[in-house]
Amino acid sequence: MSTPIPSNVFNFLHEIAQNNNRDWFTENKPRYQEAHESLVKFADEIIHGMNQTDTIETPSGKKAIFRIYKDVRFSKDKSPYKTHFGGHLSRATKMLRGGYYFHIEPGNCFVGGGFWNPSPEDLKHIREQIAADPKPLFDIINSADFKKHFGTLDGEKLKSAPKGFDKNHPAIELLNYKQFLISKTFSDKDALSKNYAQKVIETFQAMRPFFDYMSEILTTDLNGELII
Repeated sequence: MSTPIPSNVFNFLHEIAQNNNRDWFTENKPRYQEAHESLVKFADEIIHGMNQTDTIETPSGKKAIFRIYKDVRFSKDKSPYKTHFGGHLSRATKMLRGGYYFHIEPGNCFVGGGFWNPSPEDLKHIREQIAADPKPLFDIINSADFKKHFGTLDGEKLKSAPKGFDKNHPAIELLNYKQFLISKTFSDKDALSKNYAQKVIETFQAMRPFFDYMSEILTTDLNGELII
């Protein structure tokens, strides 16, 4: 059964962007709770769909949806609330790496996934594996299916070669990445359509070749032996 995102979710987000203060939020908290419950149901459908082809650790939509309250301790912008809804699905076990994310915001709806902040150890290991054999990753990101869904590999990059790696390496464009992210944008009309949950599931499933590759190289050494 499809679980569309109702238009009142977008109405609430439009208005909180214009009234980002505690008094307005307190007065409109029932509207927030209604919108939040809709997103929980939406996330529940996505988790169910993803578990048909993957193993999701996140147990429920309620656990998937991020809080709307901002952490403003280190921010110049002291507005207390986010103006979007976001949800994250973790893959289960140390053998399955990568995470799925969906973002609901008027004019800025997208789904994404990847490796946002790899530890220094993981990043070094990823680079060593790519340097040893870049072809599998090049094949994935140059495939027609990857380009159709995601276009290009995204993420912050170094301006010069990472320490210990040859600046003339044929895969230096990959070795310079500090993050390994992929995403796909959707229109507001898409996000409000009754089959949007299925579109999100299909996009997440299209990430699998990239996630499977990253899972393999992060759990094996350069000889292909398991390291976890």
